[in-house]
Amino acid sequence: MRVLSLFVLGCVSVLSAAAQPESDARALVDRAVKAVGGADKQLKLFRIRERLNVSPDPDKKGAERVSVLEPPTAWWLGKRERVKEDKEPATFLVWGWTLGAITDPKSKVEAIPGVKEGDKPAFGLRVSGTVTPPMDLYFDQGDARLVRIDWRADTHRFSAWKEHDGVRYPSKCVGTKKATGAAWYFTEILELERLKELPPGLKR
Repeated sequence: MRVLSLFVLGCVSVLSAAAQPESDARALVDRAVKAVGGADKQLKLFRIRERLNVSPDPDKKGAERVSVLEPPTAWWLGKRERVKEDKEPATFLVWGWTLGAITDPKSKVEAIPGVKEGDKPAFGLRVSGTVTPPMDLYFDQGDARLVRIDWRADTHRFSAWKEHDGVRYPSKCVGTKKATGAAWYFTEILELERLKELPPGLKR
């Protein structure tokens, strides 16, 4: 009887240990979502005016552009829908920084233990299933704000947080190549507007 009890306890311990990472990941997702204003404030359909500098020179002015975004399925530049027409993968990066990727019920999210961003402690989340290849998101351990995304061949670092209509978002991002650490783009969101419906002239 004692042997059976020990066996049952052992099974329970193994199951608990297996479930722990999923539990940890869910708690970290909740922290990150709360840090931007809560699930009901997440950006799902919105317009941005940004300044994009695709070069290694941070002092280059870059060009302004206006986008309407509904990640991960649509991204309009003017009336051109980039996901269908250009197969633009960066819509998944937008889905990442708006936290839609880690809150989608179809996503598999795992905690990444023992991570730092620079010298600062951080926590990491790896999302897969809805994003290929898996995407790694890193958040500041103190305020739970997104600081970095590693995806495909690039690292994207976020800063300069702003707020609009109850949601907080990073307005600046610098992209670097993982292989070399060299910067290749700089972008800044100059204006952001949440949309209730698709603007006239645009079609899903």
